[in-house]
Amino acid sequence: MDILEKKEYYTVLFDFYESLFTEKQQAYFKEYYFFDNSLSEIAKNYGISRAAVYDIINKMHDALNEYEKKLGLYEKYQKRNDLIDIISNILYEDKELSRDKILSVIEKLREIE
Repeated sequence: MDILEKKEYYTVLFDFYESLFTEKQQAYFKEYYFFDNSLSEIAKNYGISRAAVYDIINKMHDALNEYEKKLGLYEKYQKRNDLIDIISNILYEDKELSRDKILSVIEKLREIE
């Protein structure tokens, strides 16, 4: 996973699991990922060491991975979006609207827990 993919992955996971972190953890994460502040800048803003910020961000990565492994919210979100895209394609591209195709995809949507 390259740097941009990693950033996108963790920001999406954070959207799902943000409330499971403390306010300070949320603030560090947002500064690092949403405001593109460096570890040193964040450390200076909060009066802690750069190493502490690095540690917090890495522990959050581990926690986000663990939450996703257990709860799978991001995976379910992706599956739903993929199926919604299929429905959209059927509706916009299929000249002879296939009711059976759409119903089949809707059934798959319902199966996602």
